[in-house]
This record gives sequence, structure tokens and C-alpha cells, in this order.
Amino acid sequence: MGIPEMVPFYSAAEYYELEREADYRSEYFQGEIFAMAGGSPRHSMISANLLRELGNGLKGKPCAPYESNMRLAVKATGLRSYPDASVYCGKLELDPEDPTQQTAINPTVLFEVLSPSTERWDRGRKAEHYRQIPSLKAYLLITQEKPHVELIERTADGSWRLREASGTEGSLPIECLGIDLELAGLYERVEFDPETPDVDLVPTD
Repeated sequence: MGIPEMVPFYSAAEYYELEREADYRSEYFQGEIFAMAGGSPRHSMISANLLRELGNGLKGKPCAPYESNMRLAVKATGLRSYPDASVYCGKLELDPEDPTQQTAINPTVLFEVLSPSTERWDRGRKAEHYRQIPSLKAYLLITQEKPHVELIERTADGSWRLREASGTEGSLPIECLGIDLELAGLYERVEFDPETPDVDLVPTD
């Protein structure tokens, strides 16, 4: 019987130090560090379109969109992650455990572009973490393989409500931001091939 391999335990401070020097981004939870998969071209196009649509829609509003390099800390659970996009309304609040002060804790809306390798995590445990952020009013799950978006919103009584839209003629009002997300703009120039699944590029040593 072999000896079980020990998994290194890292403090949040050690994670932040390693992340500052790393060649690629990683998530952190309960002392473990998990390398993130790289995105496919389709993922990148949808993400770029999303940021353009958010930037245009939020002009003149007290809310700002951020791309995937904005790190998030979920203080209630300890998760550190990089959403594909995020919107923060008002002043950024930063994680006091991050000495570089580059990790925010008070998002208003979060966005994840689903990938085959991460969809189960994004829909499941990560979404559970997100729902424990006091400032969060909504998060969106964006499908790559077809025009389809799911919007999960916090209601007045604290419960969560699902709304969704499909097809390039569809749109979703993100009420907490006062904007409509048009799927035609979100999926502009995105080519769909149902016979060829996307394969994410995973960083190698």
C-alpha cells in the first residue's frame, strides 16, 4: 500500500505572494491552490464582447466593469478567484489579507463564461460561494456553444431568482445595473459548431 501524497497547505498570504510571481492565474480555497484553465478563442471573443457591452451600457453610471484580471475574495468562505467579468458599483473594498491590495470583496454583479472543463464548478460550488457575498445582487452564466444566458438575481427577501434568454434576438434586463444585455452584441462574431466541442488550453509546466 502506497503512502498518500501530502497536499501542501498555503495561507492566504502565501497564496498572494505566489500569485504575484506566477506565470498564470490560480484560484485558492481552504489552503489549496488550483491552476485555472486557459480560455478558448470562443471564450475570449464572448468575454471581449461582454466587456464592450457592459462598458457602453454603464457610461454615466456609478458602476464600472472589470475584466478577468480583477481578483475576488469571498470573505465568508475564503475563496479567491478570477471571475470572467465583474461590475463594482461605488468604491472598491479591498481584501486586507492581500498586501498588494489588488483583490476586491464587494462586487455588484459577476459573470462567468461557461467552459466544458469548468461548467460544473461554475454552476455548483463556485455559485454557492458567490451567493454568500453580501454586496452581490446578481451573477450571470454565459453559454459558449449557443446563444444562451442565465441571470440569477437576489430578490428583496434574500432568495435567488433565475431568468434566462436564448437566441441572438433575446435580451436580459440586469435591473440592479439599469441595463439590458443584448445577446446579439454578446455573441457578435462568435461562430457555433455543435459538432466540434471547445477544448480549453490548460497551462503546462
